[in-house]
Amino acid sequence: MLRKKYLILLTISMAAVITMLLFPAIPQEASYHEFADQRAMFGIPNFLNVISNIPYLVFGLFGCFLIFKESQLVIIKSLKIVYLMFFMGVILVFMGSVYYHLNPDNSTLFWDRLPMSLAFMSFFTVIIGEYIHKKAASQLYFPLLLLGMASVIYWYWSETIGEGDLRLYILVQFLPVILIPIILRLFSTRFTHGYYFALIIGCYVLAKGFEMADQLVFDTVGIVSGHSLKHLISAVAPYLFYLALKQRKSRELVDEN
Repeated sequence: MLRKKYLILLTISMAAVITMLLFPAIPQEASYHEFADQRAMFGIPNFLNVISNIPYLVFGLFGCFLIFKESQLVIIKSLKIVYLMFFMGVILVFMGSVYYHLNPDNSTLFWDRLPMSLAFMSFFTVIIGEYIHKKAASQLYFPLLLLGMASVIYWYWSETIGEGDLRLYILVQFLPVILIPIILRLFSTRFTHGYYFALIIGCYVLAKGFEMADQLVFDTVGIVSGHSLKHLISAVAPYLFYLALKQRKSRELVDEN
C-alpha cells in the first residue's frame, strides 16, 4: 500500500515534468511589471503594493521567535532548521518584494522570487518530514533548496541572454502545490491540527487568483488592487503555520488522554 502511494506521487511528478518540457520556453512578459495600482503616496512609489508586504515581516518574526524561544515546541527536532528557514524565508520575502515593488523590473523581480523559493522548499520539506519520512526530508532539503534557487537563477540568466524561460520556476513553484494536498490525503501525521496545512495551500491558491485579477479588482473596488490583496492573503499562510506549531500536540499524547 505504501509503495502504491509513492508511485502515485512519482507518477504525478514525472507527468508534470514531461508536460512542462513539452512547452516551448516561456519568457517573462514585460506587462507583468505593469501593476494596476501604481499610485505613489508619501514619496513611496507603488505605495500599497509596497506596504502590503508588512505582514510577511510580522508573521515571519512571530515564527522565528516561536522556534527560538519555545523549548517544548511539537516539531520534528531533526528538521528544526527547516522550520526556522521557512520563517526566515518569509522575512526575506518581505524584503525582496518591497525592493521589487519600489522599481518593478526583471532585475528586482529576481530578489523577490529567490526568497520565495526558500520559503516554498522549506514548507514542502516540512510536509515530507511530517507526513512521509523525516529522514527522507532531511536528505531532500538541500537538493530541493538548491533546485528552487536554481529555477530562479536559470530564469533570470535566460532573460539576460534574450531567451527567457520560466518553465523550471513554474514547475518548482506549482508542483508542490499539487503534491501537498495529495500527500495530506494519502499519508497520516503524528501531529494534531493538520488541517492548517490545507488552509495554507488554500491561501496560496486564493492569493494567486487575486494576483491574476489585479486590474479587475482595482477597477471594481477602486481602493485596492488584486496584487495588494494577494500579498495580504498569502501572508496569512505563514501565520497559519505559526498557529499550527503553537497549538498542536503529538497524537500519541492526545490518544493517551
